[in-house]
Amino acid sequence: MQLIDGKATAAQIKAEIAEEVQQIVAAGGKRPHLAAILVGHDGGSETYVKNKVLACEACGFKSTLLRFEDNISEEELLAEVDKLNRDADVDGFIVQLPLPKHISEQKVIEAIDYRKDVDGFHPINVGRMAIGLPCYISATPKGILELLKRYNIETSGKKCVVLGRSNIVGKPMAQLMMQKQYGDATVTVCHSHSRDLKKECREADIIIAAIGQPDFVTADMVKEGATVIDVGTTRVPDASRKSGFRLNGDVKFDEVAPKCAFITPVPGGVGPMTICMLMKNTLSAGKKEFYSE
Repeated sequence: MQLIDGKATAAQIKAEIAEEVQQIVAAGGKRPHLAAILVGHDGGSETYVKNKVLACEACGFKSTLLRFEDNISEEELLAEVDKLNRDADVDGFIVQLPLPKHISEQKVIEAIDYRKDVDGFHPINVGRMAIGLPCYISATPKGILELLKRYNIETSGKKCVVLGRSNIVGKPMAQLMMQKQYGDATVTVCHSHSRDLKKECREADIIIAAIGQPDFVTADMVKEGATVIDVGTTRVPDASRKSGFRLNGDVKFDEVAPKCAFITPVPGGVGPMTICMLMKNTLSAGKKEFYSE
């Protein structure tokens, strides 16, 4: 069994990005600039955004954080999005989700200029991704592809089961694993209403678990020599930790790991890669790799 170390891989990629940024700036080019909008004081969102700012520093990017209270109106937030769309110095930006209940997340996502949508959530980027055109691919699926590639895990012609059908992970992951230039695999998407879910998983060479249920994947669902990618990050109470909780994946790690050829831990697997891929998208935005102004 080999552990897939997302933390070490992410650190390596950030160093590669920093080196490229140094070369761009030395040649008289523009330093990539990532902006983030944070609404309210959600604990998880605060942590994510703090990590994104730190990652920008590590990559040599310029970063801007715009903070608003959770009583900001939808109209006001859309006006802030419009300002960033029109700011020529900002190469890419994100609006940290979730947003307060009175604001339509979809409306905000669609208001972002797709050429600056480094989260890859805009329908234009999602549509281009689905048909294999150059675009910003959302960070978690992109990070998983990168891990598979860097660990030389064979995906072509393999049977891949994706657990979960969310717009952020499950659906794009399934589409990318199916596409010739990425996974080139035979893909099955399972969810809470799937029949014979255990049987489907037992036949899989690669399982990507993004169902949001701690310890959902157990040893009897995994065949010997499979690769298991755990996307789950649920906070579960843990009295032995100072914080009072720990992060738990969708995979029952201790019993599944011995059966695997490769497995990602939680934390330290897919998580660090997500922020790292946002940096890669920002670099692409700075270089105008997919879209020109």
